[in-house]
Amino acid sequence: MTTFPEPNAPYQYGSVAPYSSSQSRLESSESNIPYAVVAHDLVRTFGQKVAVNHLNLAVRQGEFFGFLGPNGAGKSTTIKMLVGLLRPTAGSALVAGVDVWKEPLRARALMGVLPEYLNLYERLSGREFITFAGHMYGVPDVDVRRRTEELLQVLDLANDADKLIVDYSVGMRKKVALAAAILHRPQVLFLDEPFEGIDPVSSRVIRDILRELTQRGTTIFFSSHIMEVVERLCTRVGIINQGVLVAEGTLQELRERASGDDKDATLEDIFLNVVGVQNGSHNLSWLE
Repeated sequence: MTTFPEPNAPYQYGSVAPYSSSQSRLESSESNIPYAVVAHDLVRTFGQKVAVNHLNLAVRQGEFFGFLGPNGAGKSTTIKMLVGLLRPTAGSALVAGVDVWKEPLRARALMGVLPEYLNLYERLSGREFITFAGHMYGVPDVDVRRRTEELLQVLDLANDADKLIVDYSVGMRKKVALAAAILHRPQVLFLDEPFEGIDPVSSRVIRDILRELTQRGTTIFFSSHIMEVVERLCTRVGIINQGVLVAEGTLQELRERASGDDKDATLEDIFLNVVGVQNGSHNLSWLE
C-alpha cells in the first residue's frame, strides 16, 4: 500500500454529571498521554427525549476505536456532536486537543469524516470531488493531484473517475467520500458505517488502508453494525445503549466483564449480553 507515508448514570434535567470510566482514566492517567478524541459529559436532547446521556469518552492517539450500539442508541448523534455537525445540549467535545465547538475551523482541519448518510456534490465527477476536497483542506496542488490519482487507482475508481457522482452506485459513492476524507491525512478519522454497500474486494482494500493509517498515527473512530469487521480491526470498543455508555475496553476486557467463563465469546455475543438481549423464541405464527 502506497497511498500515505463503567456505565454512565441516566440523565435527568438538573442532575449532577456522573463519574464514568473514561473520565476516571483521563484524570488518573499520566498527563502526557495524548488523547485524540474526548467527549466530556455530552448530552443531546430532542424535546423531552434524551438521545445522548452524559457521555464521557477518551480515545488515545493512534487507536482504532469501535463505537457500537443498537439502532437508535445514540451512535450517529454522538458522532455528529464530535465532528461539529450537531451542537450538544450540554458538555464538550475535543478532537486532537481542540474544542470542536469553540474552534470549529481549526478542529475540522484536523479530522476526516465519512458520515452514514452521504450528501455529495452529485454534479461533480469522482475526480473533481476528491480534488475539491483536497483544495478545501489546503493541500498543495501537486499533492492533491498525486494523491487523487493514487486513491482512484487503489479504490478501483479510475475507470469511473470522470463520471458524475449522480451516476455512481452506493458503494462507489462511499469510496469516493472515503477518498475525500483521507486525502489530507487527518489526525482523526470518523467513520460511520463505512462498509455499507461495499463489495468484498473493495472492503479488503479499505481495511488495509485503515490499518496503514493507524500505523502512521491516525486515530480512527469507527461505528458499524458488522461485528466481524469491528472485531477484526478495532483495538478497543465502546458500547452505547439508550444514550448511555454501558461498556468500554479491549475485546479481552469486555469478554472478562460481560461473558463470565466464556473466554471465546465473540463480539456479537458480548454486545447482545451488554445491551440486554435475551435468547428466546422469535417464531412467526403465520410461518408455522
